[in-house]
Amino acid sequence: MSRPTRRQVLHGSAAALAGAALAAPVAFADTAAARPADGHGQAAGDGPSGGHEKPEPFDEMYEGRHIEGWPADEEGAQSGGNNNGGAHAGHHAGQAGPHDGMDFVVRIDNDDLHVMRNADGTWISLVNHYETFTTPRTLARAAVRELQGADLVPVVTG
Repeated sequence: MSRPTRRQVLHGSAAALAGAALAAPVAFADTAAARPADGHGQAAGDGPSGGHEKPEPFDEMYEGRHIEGWPADEEGAQSGGNNNGGAHAGHHAGQAGPHDGMDFVVRIDNDDLHVMRNADGTWISLVNHYETFTTPRTLARAAVRELQGADLVPVVTG
């Protein structure tokens, strides 16, 4: 009876390890631990925002801060509403505006919070860049908690 060589043992171990690594995400995907609560980190389609539908606009006070959000393509509709006399009034057709290239506008105390939508439908911001959220509303609330009363510093692009 011949003994396995060191090379055969290493190849067998590598194959077993690769198989386990490929099978682990599939096995973990349907466990309770993989389903986060509060809309934080949910997979697209799990929450009310669904896959890639447009999130609902919001305007509320949260922990003493005024948070609001709306789809960027509805910019004109927002200029006369809750932005204190038309903060977007300087945006003319053909001119680059402050929200060009953005899907959704989020503000905290009338300061823009730069948000981005991921390919899986989740959202991130510059304040919570390494955490994903299912809706811009949950993202804005998390940013308020993270700021802990500090002012939001605007991003200068250009």
